[in-house]
Amino acid sequence: MASSSPRRIIGDDERLGADAVHPSQVPSSRSDGVSNDVPASRDVKKSSKSLETVRPQSEKSGHGPTDSSALDQTRRHNTNDEEDVLGSDRYPGEGTRENPFVVDWDKEDHENPYNWPKRRRWLLTAQIALGTLCVTFGSSSYAGALTRARRELDMTVVISILPISLYVVGFGVGPLIFAPLSEIYGRRIIFLLSFTTFFLFQIPCALAPNATVLIVFRFLAGVCGASPLANGGGTIADIWPATERGIATSLYSSGPWFGPIVGPLVGGFLIESGLGWRWVFWIMCIVTGALSILGLLFMPETYAPVLLRRRAAQLNKESGGTLYFISRYDVGKNETALQKLSINMRRPFVFLFTEPIVTLLSIYVALLYGALYATFIAFPIVFQGGRGWTPGMGGLAFLGIGLGVVLGNSMAGWNNALYIRIANAQPGGKASPEVRLIPGMIGGVLVPIGLFWFAWTSDPSFHYLIPIAAGVPFGMGMLLVFSAVVAYLMDTYQTYTASAIGASVVLRSLLGAFFPLFTAGLFKKIGNQWGASLFAFLAMLCMPLPFLFYYFGQRVRMNSKVARQFAIARMQEVQALQSQQAPPRGSANV
Repeated sequence: MASSSPRRIIGDDERLGADAVHPSQVPSSRSDGVSNDVPASRDVKKSSKSLETVRPQSEKSGHGPTDSSALDQTRRHNTNDEEDVLGSDRYPGEGTRENPFVVDWDKEDHENPYNWPKRRRWLLTAQIALGTLCVTFGSSSYAGALTRARRELDMTVVISILPISLYVVGFGVGPLIFAPLSEIYGRRIIFLLSFTTFFLFQIPCALAPNATVLIVFRFLAGVCGASPLANGGGTIADIWPATERGIATSLYSSGPWFGPIVGPLVGGFLIESGLGWRWVFWIMCIVTGALSILGLLFMPETYAPVLLRRRAAQLNKESGGTLYFISRYDVGKNETALQKLSINMRRPFVFLFTEPIVTLLSIYVALLYGALYATFIAFPIVFQGGRGWTPGMGGLAFLGIGLGVVLGNSMAGWNNALYIRIANAQPGGKASPEVRLIPGMIGGVLVPIGLFWFAWTSDPSFHYLIPIAAGVPFGMGMLLVFSAVVAYLMDTYQTYTASAIGASVVLRSLLGAFFPLFTAGLFKKIGNQWGASLFAFLAMLCMPLPFLFYYFGQRVRMNSKVARQFAIARMQEVQALQSQQAPPRGSANV
């Protein structure tokens, strides 16, 4: 319904929740892959010529779209009053080629993913989490069957580890492709294409006649399987406002840690059941095939720039060329499709090497991920080699880490409640991104405790439950650190979440691939105790990072090329909200 005075437009106030950005502050990509603030090219006060005619019927009535177009509906309604039609403030702008209408979400817009029913958003969250779990399960399930595969395909010890390492290397390559593409073409099409290909690559792995075929297709499967790892966080940010996404983020974050833990357990018992190591891949084929079908049937597009761009294109089509519309995300952007692709493909690298937040926190997560993958070699050495366990029994040693991940995930409700409480106490009701790091502080302390515990109780003279129990603080700490980092990157980089997380995935995948290659030699040379302690010392080295960013993160954001733009837009929004309400208690930490 048109209002008598132009409404306040704060960019994506509903789509971004706590991270809303004014249309004039939407970053515009430059050739170097970073962004500039786009000067306001439209004055909201000039929006008196915006058209109610462009309002989708679903937004007027609260029901789904009808057979008639939005333009036709309103034209019939306003046949005798053209001035009334032109007097709406539905979108700012004049509808001309030089000053098109800027298409944005309404507060109650039913097409805005933030306004979707919660059941729909939870189903999509579960689908993304399952995809991530399945992909990371595949990284380690082969580890339980490694010995049998090495014998059948006549591989050396190092060569037999390559199907694990190169699969994880693929996790590092994939985000460089899929994260930028998802920010151009949307999440859905990229997920469906990559995950379907991931499913198909399981077949040659299961039928591999030699080591070369197995290694090559494991690498390709890892590349395609990286899509949910890189884009899953972006999808969570697309559909959940900042005050609601804590539990969803934790659920998604558990996949990269819980999947690798379950893998050796399943792989080990498959060997003992007599099915053979190839059934590791047949099971992957069945599960990924089912998830691909579910994605095709039930996964919608969630990325706001793509959705608004489609709406603008539809309105341009319906106007018959008499009016011009543009998505708020395309204001001030004149790049060709090839230029957009080039910029977006470089963005993860730009973030990784020029954004201190991404660089340092990615190193931290990468070291933890490398330590986790090192356990796939260390645990068989300690429990199968040192205690004479079978592969199936050896897989049970990972249950301690799994329990820790579950416990860490169970804290999601507390984390989210804490965030909401702090946000409500801030001016404008918005908490700073640094609040997301509080669970990471706790997790950062737990990780080295678990690793030192495991290191110095790994000798067979200790009861086997003692080193297994060490996995609980280790797993819980990893989950808390990872979920805190992902949430912090979401709040800091907003519409560029996929690129920020993609950059993190690249680095952690490289260390996850590299650490297993030297773990066996390390343990043999300096012993189990000091070998495991090395990973604990590395974790201690990074432990201060969540604390440092919590206290100095605002200063770092204001001195970063990309994060600074979102920080400025955030402060402007808080100031706008403060001007509309009584002075709140407390002080802002934006």
